[in-house]
Amino acid sequence: MPRTSSSPRRSRLFRVVAAFAVLVALAGYLAVQYLSGHKGAPSCTVGPSDGGEGRTYELTPDQAANAATVSAVGTTRGLPERAVTIALATALQESALRNIDHGDRDSLGLFQQRPSQGWGTPAQIMDPVYASGKFYKHLAEVPGYSRLPLTVAAQRVQKSGFPQAYAKHEPDAALLSAALTGRAPASLTCSPSTATAENPGDAAEVRSDLARAFGKDVLPSAASAGAAATSTVSVPVPADDEATSRRGWELAHWAVARAGTLRIDEVAYAGRVWTAGTGWRTERAEGEKSPAHTVRMRLAQ
Repeated sequence: MPRTSSSPRRSRLFRVVAAFAVLVALAGYLAVQYLSGHKGAPSCTVGPSDGGEGRTYELTPDQAANAATVSAVGTTRGLPERAVTIALATALQESALRNIDHGDRDSLGLFQQRPSQGWGTPAQIMDPVYASGKFYKHLAEVPGYSRLPLTVAAQRVQKSGFPQAYAKHEPDAALLSAALTGRAPASLTCSPSTATAENPGDAAEVRSDLARAFGKDVLPSAASAGAAATSTVSVPVPADDEATSRRGWELAHWAVARAGTLRIDEVAYAGRVWTAGTGWRTERAEGEKSPAHTVRMRLAQ
């Protein structure tokens, strides 16, 4: 009897010890993976202006690039920051700001728009510039959308089966829109993939993307038609514009968000310089000073 009663106890103890050992090993494996794999991974962070304390939000360079396009299309249409916040919250809910080629039924793209419902062809919907423009077109037709709760405004456009889901994304969308519309200077920084940064940038591609997102007037005609082989793209900001600073930071943050895609390794504006992997800093050397009212983008070589 004593041997019979102690044997189950030893067996249970062995199983508990074995299970604990497995958990410890798993925890160690995950910690190693986090420290060796996650650390230094490509990422973007948006937070308080000029690195102050407050709430931050982290996203991938791909998400940041899509968010920058959504914002640029909205401001180019003359829409307010609130419209950009609504659009970004909607895209966060619908696709997590990823330009996906699948979804519920025939839904596609950043906003999960459906070709069968008249949103456009699949190819058009998979173009972030087109998809953003279609969203803003429908949003602008909603009476008083900027004064409506975000969930109501988004639902008037999307007609989702889960309209309240948009609300949880409003804080992150508001941080993003403050940076991407230029209201919060030096508040977005990215660490693009090293492999991506090692590939040379193409000035013609940068100019083309700028024109698609912000309109053809974003660059002077001479610059847009000029030498495409240069390693720097400079975008002038009108000096007599009351919103000069905001416009400049909008363009600068767009370049940071699109740095991985366009192989941009440095962005300079208003005495500040962003460098891939190190973030924003104040320009130091006299020879480093950027021309006034100009956003300078230096491409990887």
